[in-house]
Amino acid sequence: MTAMAPPNAEPDLSFLLDHTGHVLRSRMAAALAEIGLTARMHCVLVHAIGQERTQAQLAEIGDMDKTTMVVTVDALEKAGLAERRPSSTDRRARVIAVTDAGAEIAHRSQEIVDRVHREALESLPEDERTVLLRALERLTRGHLAEPVEQPQPVRRARQRT
Repeated sequence: MTAMAPPNAEPDLSFLLDHTGHVLRSRMAAALAEIGLTARMHCVLVHAIGQERTQAQLAEIGDMDKTTMVVTVDALEKAGLAERRPSSTDRRARVIAVTDAGAEIAHRSQEIVDRVHREALESLPEDERTVLLRALERLTRGHLAEPVEQPQPVRRARQRT
C-alpha cells in the first residue's frame, strides 16, 4: 500500500517565495553580467558612493560574509571601479571609495536593477503590484523580520551570480 501525502491546507508560501526569489536573482544576475557586474558588486558600489563606509559596514548592508566581501572588493579594485582608502575620521579604518568609472557603472547598474524589478512587477495587473509590495514590506518588518534562533542555524540559499 502506498502512503499518500497529506493535502495542503494552505498555499506553499515557502515554495512561492523561494521560487520567485530564485528566478528574480537569476534574471538580475544575467542582466548585470551584460555590464560585467555581479549583484554583490552592484550592492557595494551603490552603497559606497558618497559615503565613508568600511568593508564591514558594506558587508552588513549587503548581507555578505567577510570572505565574500573581500573577494567582491578585490574584483571591484581590479576592474578600477573602487579602491580601499584610509578613513578620514578613523586612521585605523579603511573605507571603500568608488572611482569615477565605478560611479558611472553604478548608475548604469541601478538602471538595470530598476528595469528588472519593473519588468517583474509589470507581469502583474496594476492593482496587484502595490498590494504585493505592501504585503512583502509588512512581512519583512513584522512577522518575518528576523529568523528564529535554532540550535543549528538554517542555511540560507546561496545567491548564484
